[in-house]
Amino acid sequence: MAVAAAEAPPRAALGSLFWEFFKVSLFGAGGGIVLAHRCAVERRRWLNESEFGDVLTLCQFMPGPNVVGIAICVGAKTRGVAGALTAFVGFAVIPATIGFILALFLLGHARAPVVGQALQAISAAAAGLMIATGLRLLLRRHRRDLRAMAIAAAAFAALAVLKLPLLLVLAVLAPLSVAATMIWRAKSA
Repeated sequence: MAVAAAEAPPRAALGSLFWEFFKVSLFGAGGGIVLAHRCAVERRRWLNESEFGDVLTLCQFMPGPNVVGIAICVGAKTRGVAGALTAFVGFAVIPATIGFILALFLLGHARAPVVGQALQAISAAAAGLMIATGLRLLLRRHRRDLRAMAIAAAAFAALAVLKLPLLLVLAVLAPLSVAATMIWRAKSA
């Protein structure tokens, strides 16, 4: 029986990579991962669901925003170094510009009560978006996987309840998760 060759990812035009991640940046304030998923998996089919999950997992271990890493990984997979740079620049143009303008404003008004209240409101909304995105991705990929649910619950408890440092939680849970998956796969084989 012949094994089907793995399907190569579509070769993305550099302009498409720039434009898609520019849109993710423009419309994805606080929720860019969901928009990146729609772009890379659902609309453009540059990645499949499993590949996107793997990319997101990798990006969560890397420093910096996850969606920036996603843009770089999608660009690299579809066009190599040029694609990675193009997707990154497409994504980074808007936040860099807005960040620069806001920094100029906030540095001059950092102690104003209205600025502090606005930042508190924004941080609450951002936290809600992060929780919703995390739950959506967990349930989509691991709905029936009790190991994954247990690792996710342990990570949440360690970070949110026990307030342990992120690097400590990663250092403990990442190897534990890998070991649990390897044991499960060995028993399933």
